[in-house]
Amino acid sequence: MTENDQGNVPSRQRKRFPGISSRAYEHPADRSALVALRKLSGFDTVFKALSGLLPERSLRLLFLSDSVRVSDAQFSHLNDMLRDACYILDLEKVPPMYVTQDPKPNAMCIGLDEPIIVVTTGLVELLDEEEMRAVVGHEVGHALSGHSVYRTVLLFLTGLALKIAWIPLGNVAIMAIVTALREWFRKSELSADRAGLLVGQDVQASMRGLMKIAGGNHLHEMNVDAFLAQADEYEKAGDLRDSVLKILNVLPRTHPFTTVRAAELKKWSENRDFQRIMDGHYPKRSEDKDTSVTDSFRESAGHYADTVRTSKDPLMKLVGDIAGGAGDLAGDLGGKLRNRFNGGQGPKKSEDGGTADDDKGGS
Repeated sequence: MTENDQGNVPSRQRKRFPGISSRAYEHPADRSALVALRKLSGFDTVFKALSGLLPERSLRLLFLSDSVRVSDAQFSHLNDMLRDACYILDLEKVPPMYVTQDPKPNAMCIGLDEPIIVVTTGLVELLDEEEMRAVVGHEVGHALSGHSVYRTVLLFLTGLALKIAWIPLGNVAIMAIVTALREWFRKSELSADRAGLLVGQDVQASMRGLMKIAGGNHLHEMNVDAFLAQADEYEKAGDLRDSVLKILNVLPRTHPFTTVRAAELKKWSENRDFQRIMDGHYPKRSEDKDTSVTDSFRESAGHYADTVRTSKDPLMKLVGDIAGGAGDLAGDLGGKLRNRFNGGQGPKKSEDGGTADDDKGGS
């Protein structure tokens, strides 16, 4: 296993997760958004058609000819990180990785048949060793989860939408799928952030990397606690108008806002599920075929219910209040209906003197 011996970060070995399933780190919203995407009318037809039309070979040749392929001879420190990340997450085949000239910090995992990882020079120059390790783990997490396929379709459709924008109604159908893909991809980023933490195993490095992506290479001017406080302020600030503006602001994006990602990752790092993985207790790929779809739906639904209930966003609080009010109303209606069926006498008495409803309760 590769150890870090650069800078002032002490060398240390990292835990490995043999046979780990992507279910171990996937955000519930990632899975549920993907399910919703697949149910979108026309998506399967478009996806199958694009699978044969997407210029994947051309894309690979483009990076091969106009970027630098990471290897023992080129960007060897990135190559060490890549192999280390694949070793930790037990990804059998190490995907090709390229560094492309672009001052904007970015990274992506694309490809239909086999994933390839691309990082920009802006990102390589911005992050230190441990921060970059988390990013490489993030992209390997995308590869393990199979996200690269849908990411490639999203890139193609986004470009196609721009080209056919002049055709009446032609752009509407494409943009419906693009919007759904973007919603899913934002959720998939939360999953990949978790994978990055499992690889780097340094939550402070993950936080620093996200702060640098937001504010540049001025770490001495930034503070993790203050950065996370921004996420809290963003969530609860304003009124319903601000909630609508938040939705409109995020719709064109493929990534969640950086402060939101940091807050989500910090919360997961303090969660019992993360500690269980670190202790060696996690779902295995060999068990994926036996996974209950119903359980996945239930987990996703539970996550959204918890999100609505605990959210400080004005719109989410309103949704929660409405849902709670609907539940109270349903309870009131149920009581009235029972009274009607009981002849208006109220709940029937059981033989021991309690009500019939009491007999249905727990101990």
